[in-house]
Amino acid sequence: MDFIGETIDSIKSIKIRQLLTQAITLGLIVTSALMIWKALICITGSESPVVVVLSESMEPGFQRGDILFLQMTKEPIRAGEIVVFSIDGREIPIVHRAIKVHERGDTKEVDVLTKGDNNDIDDIGLYAEGQLWLNRQHIMGRAVGFLPYVGWVTIIMTEKPFIKYILIGALGLLVLTSKD
Repeated sequence: MDFIGETIDSIKSIKIRQLLTQAITLGLIVTSALMIWKALICITGSESPVVVVLSESMEPGFQRGDILFLQMTKEPIRAGEIVVFSIDGREIPIVHRAIKVHERGDTKEVDVLTKGDNNDIDDIGLYAEGQLWLNRQHIMGRAVGFLPYVGWVTIIMTEKPFIKYILIGALGLLVLTSKD
């Protein structure tokens, strides 16, 4: 109980100049994070250079909670590559393997059919109605690396939002009460 009293006294004693300094520091941290994210987008060529595996459909290769690093180059997708794609009308991207690739002779564009390694059937049932193949505009990138289990933080905060709010509140309180 003494800790709460000290924290409240600490917040009351904050001077305007110190509050402005802390707000500017927080703004710089957020701006830096956004700049790093935009730089990663430019470097990798992917609209989302980092994604979290959200299901078990790619086991045993990738587990739920793994973070994938993506890159999108002008080279066509090849069968066997792990791709991340988004479907019209679905907000969450899907991580699956390209199992068939059809190259159009006139434009050299490729159409891709995907399937999760742990799934029995291909992904045609996931695609938009009447769609049999993925086109380049659906593919966000190909996996070039991964970090196991680190994405669980994102999954937990998405599935249990109250934890996210507790964490944000604790960080806000930490910023307000820091004396630097």
